[in-house]
Amino acid sequence: MKFKIKQQLMLEHLNHAIKGISNKNLIPILNCFKFELTEEGLYIISTDNEIAIKSFIPSNELTSVDELGEIVVAGRFLFEIVKKLDNSVINFEEIIDNQLMITTSNSSFKLNCNNVMEFPNIDLEFTDDPIVIDNRVFKNAISQTIFATSTQESRPILTGVNFKIKGTNFECTSTDSYRLSRKKFELSKKVDKNLDMVIPSKNLIEIVKMIKDNNESLELHVFPNKVIFKLDNIIVMSRLINGNYPDTDKLIPKTFEMKVKVNLNHLYSAIDRASLLTNEDEKNIINFETKDDMAIITSNIPEIGNVEEKINIEKNNDIDIKISFSSKFMLEAIKTFNSEDVEMCFNGEIKPIILTNVDNDNLLQLILPIRTF
Repeated sequence: MKFKIKQQLMLEHLNHAIKGISNKNLIPILNCFKFELTEEGLYIISTDNEIAIKSFIPSNELTSVDELGEIVVAGRFLFEIVKKLDNSVINFEEIIDNQLMITTSNSSFKLNCNNVMEFPNIDLEFTDDPIVIDNRVFKNAISQTIFATSTQESRPILTGVNFKIKGTNFECTSTDSYRLSRKKFELSKKVDKNLDMVIPSKNLIEIVKMIKDNNESLELHVFPNKVIFKLDNIIVMSRLINGNYPDTDKLIPKTFEMKVKVNLNHLYSAIDRASLLTNEDEKNIINFETKDDMAIITSNIPEIGNVEEKINIEKNNDIDIKISFSSKFMLEAIKTFNSEDVEMCFNGEIKPIILTNVDNDNLLQLILPIRTF
């Protein structure tokens, strides 16, 4: 194998491929990149068996191609070398003794190569009927839900985002059992069969980073135990989490005792300031109380002091409420909305708090209150 490529172009694609290499992997071959140089171009492949990434550079973007071939080389060492080289053309050449020679006009490196046959055989074939999703719609849906996934490995199913697809309806849901986030949107094309799957949040975080923020679309190819994303010149495979996701519809109330309409920025700022006098050890508790057309937000640390914030609200009836919740959870939920106002829905001081857009319900946030008395 022998070719030349611009440093910035190589670094761009290695930036994608490095996300398929885990820092915790103890199997040496899974810490490597596989290079496949064909007449079509250069494929860079990485995997840790939970996620696999295949980045493609067309041959017309390579500076020159002298000899086709395959190599497997230590991923992080190669990545750091390319990152620190000057912004110039890099020469890659496989030489005798199973080594990769990396040179520029001023630098020269030799890396030992691994046995190509030991690298996992990754099946990245596509289905005949992919699900096509607008890039921005998908990125937005993930950013509005992924924060509510669990970090506790004791319940693996909750460490992922649940995707439900029925007809043209696409629903993303995440929960850590203390809060819940749900986003709905419409697909441009109907899906023939109903789908229900859970994708690990750590994989989705990396996938979203690779999606360009433009008006183009990505393809979703769903299999029984994996899902493949096709993003322009990048293919990403993620394993699915086995198990049944909780029936979250049962957790979301259909009716409410009272609803409060409040300016989004005013609510966020008031809770943000009140959170300054909360303890993380005590779940960052703040108190929320309504009195007529006013909401009073308070918190205190006995040995430090207390804070009181007031904001104007609009209620749908004369009922008042006094409730407590985690300021951290509430702030993260509020940040997902893009509207001017948000609607807070209540069914008493111990029932879930629901946040929705005033004009539609395509985004819903649920937060469990905290009993303080």
